[in-house]
Amino acid sequence: MQYVRLMSQSAKTSRSAAAPEATESAAGSRAAAQRLKMRRELATAAMELFATKGYEATTVDEIAAAAGVARRTFFRHFRSKEEAIFPDHDDTLTRAEAVLDAAPVDEHPLDTVCRGIKEVMRMYAASPAVSVERYRLTREVPTLREREIASVARYERLFTRYLLAHFDERDHHDGNDDPLLAEVAASAVVTAHNHVLRRWLRAGGQGDVERQLDHAFGIVRQTFGSGIGAGRGHGGRTGAAEPSEVSGGAEPRAAGTPAARIATHADVLVTVARTDAPLDEVMRTIEDALRNR
Repeated sequence: MQYVRLMSQSAKTSRSAAAPEATESAAGSRAAAQRLKMRRELATAAMELFATKGYEATTVDEIAAAAGVARRTFFRHFRSKEEAIFPDHDDTLTRAEAVLDAAPVDEHPLDTVCRGIKEVMRMYAASPAVSVERYRLTREVPTLREREIASVARYERLFTRYLLAHFDERDHHDGNDDPLLAEVAASAVVTAHNHVLRRWLRAGGQGDVERQLDHAFGIVRQTFGSGIGAGRGHGGRTGAAEPSEVSGGAEPRAAGTPAARIATHADVLVTVARTDAPLDEVMRTIEDALRNR
């Protein structure tokens, strides 16, 4: 009985120790939510004034007054009036980075990057009317367009660093195209995202933008996916992949060659695929074989 009481007391102590941490975490979440709410309110006020008075004629004092706050409150959240029109980029960059950090060890790095940049698209899609108006303003005001370009560059640098982390820095030399492929692939992901986003914004924010984005990413994945980050699935090892890891040392798959060959015996289905075959083609071959059994 004494042991039980001691264990019970220990459990109470643990719960008591955890309580302040939980309280601090909840308080931090509320503070972050309030911060984002204020940033969005300031951004809304800025966009309304830009639309009615024009960008050049609008002052920070007017934006703060329209949002019902003091000038110093504005500068606690933004450094300039052009920055106020993009209230979500910092938080979205943090979420995208969290996707990369929490990626499953066996996930293709290009798939991880595509999932990460979806956080950006969701930011725009959460408020279509605001995003469409912001797009109109950025097209008309060069300063805002430059700010948007700078924001896009931050995402591209994040994804490039992530992809490059799957190669050995010591192996960046003539004859090794992996670093080039990583940078080009990161640029392609960002370009695909921006293409779909612009098309969606020009359509007034109408349509299933995430489905369109998945289609665009499929094209990027098919183009760049067979050679990049091949070492990731080998016990979590990073570094430049040996030729055998990418293509088994064989010649590239010729046009018209099946992605995979299927053999069946009783209730067993055996698939043999080349390592340079696109994963989506292999999966389609397996699905067709199972469907036709």
